[in-house]
Amino acid sequence: MIRSTSKKQKEVEKIDAKKRLSEMIDAYQNLIYSICFHYTSDYFTAQDLTQETFLQAYRNLDKIEREFEKNWLCRTATNKCIDYNKSAGRRMTYLEDEQLDLQASDRRDPAQIVEEKETREMLAEACNSLKSPYDKIAYEHFCLEKSAIEIAGEKGLNLKTVQTQIYRARQMLQKKYRKAYRKEVS
Repeated sequence: MIRSTSKKQKEVEKIDAKKRLSEMIDAYQNLIYSICFHYTSDYFTAQDLTQETFLQAYRNLDKIEREFEKNWLCRTATNKCIDYNKSAGRRMTYLEDEQLDLQASDRRDPAQIVEEKETREMLAEACNSLKSPYDKIAYEHFCLEKSAIEIAGEKGLNLKTVQTQIYRARQMLQKKYRKAYRKEVS
């Protein structure tokens, strides 16, 4: 007798779960689809991710509080879209001809490569010749191509301080290059 009661109870719970899921789909299907479409810009992918979101909701119905189900669905859909966009299958792939064209356009003249290397070395040397703290800031910004925000975060400095130091370092480098240019012209 006890077994039949628990079996009936499970059947009732399944019916309640299906009913609740159906209510959630009716209430939030368009919202979840629009979130997925916003992130993917693809009709079919957005449909798939919407379906995956509701499938995950069905698996976790007992954990989702009714008053927060909208928030839970939106967050889950957003996470699924982010995961989709990061996935390896989503990365851009090129056709063979396009790939060959890209490789051909990347090929540079060896003289050009040497010239770029020399220019980078001269820039690094000029940056390192500046007085402290401008030498390190200039090297990281102009040679390593770090943003002011990255430098400030790494060094634990105020962003405005780093921006000012980059500005002053740029002015110092311009003066150095002007002097060097005048010597070459003379």
